[in-house]
Amino acid sequence: MALRSLDNTLPLTPERPKKAIKVTNSIAKHNPKPKQPVDPNVNDENIAPLDPVAPAVDSVDYVSSEDLKPLSDPDVKFQGLIEGLESKDWLKICDSLNDVRRMALFHSTLLLPILEKVLLILVKAMKNPRSALCKTSIMAASDLFKSYGDKLLESTTCDAVDQMMLQLLLKASQDKKFVCEEAERTLKTMVAFIAPIPLLHKLKGYVSHGNMRVRAKAAVSISHCVSKMDVGEMRDYGVVLLVQMAAELLKDRLPEAREAARGVVVVIHKVVMEEEGSEEEEEKEKEKWQNFCQENLSAIDALAMVKLVASQ
Repeated sequence: MALRSLDNTLPLTPERPKKAIKVTNSIAKHNPKPKQPVDPNVNDENIAPLDPVAPAVDSVDYVSSEDLKPLSDPDVKFQGLIEGLESKDWLKICDSLNDVRRMALFHSTLLLPILEKVLLILVKAMKNPRSALCKTSIMAASDLFKSYGDKLLESTTCDAVDQMMLQLLLKASQDKKFVCEEAERTLKTMVAFIAPIPLLHKLKGYVSHGNMRVRAKAAVSISHCVSKMDVGEMRDYGVVLLVQMAAELLKDRLPEAREAARGVVVVIHKVVMEEEGSEEEEEKEKEKWQNFCQENLSAIDALAMVKLVASQ
């Protein structure tokens, strides 16, 4: 029997090469390469940014007028006052402004020779974007009103007071609440400590101011001013001027200005009527008020005044 050919048999599979054994350097694991110190000035995208160090926060204490104490050495403080007020360090300016407040309340004669310069520095501080400095200067203005009152309207300081009044009206109408509220309080202090007639002459110019918020705050101050006047003072100033001012504010865009104007109209109406009439005289009073308005106002403004009083 013939033997079968082995040509068709499967070839033998060669042996697979054995994997090489990886040799790890255990020494490298236990002794890693030391990290190089990171230079904060080098911008490397492969390095996580370092946490910035929070800067120290400067704070200012807002001391009310009632809590202020007299200076133990006012003459010494006075010598360096202007230098402190003109410092480039805002914290030092705040400290000097508090010294101004103490001098105004307890050593008022010291400031008289430099009062105009102090007022101009206050105006500059109120314009500063730093709210803490702005508020401190507004508080200082309030204490100046309390201490000097009508003296601030004298010729030497008149222009500076005009600038300060404008800044107070602007700050009272801004969005920063704690500055706004402080300015409003200072405006009330101004009305309380300055005679109404000269103050009204100052405030009248803001009735037609281009900034409607300034007009509104001026209207509020005018209303407060008129409410504290007696009949004689209103007549001395001019009842017609007051009713014309109120008529202008009644047409203002802001409700705050219109509401303040309504308060002024109510007071003026009482002065014009002079005497309280009985029910039989009520029609005569209406006619008297209508005639007064028609004589001194335009037809549209007079009609608005009559309707306003009738609705009260």
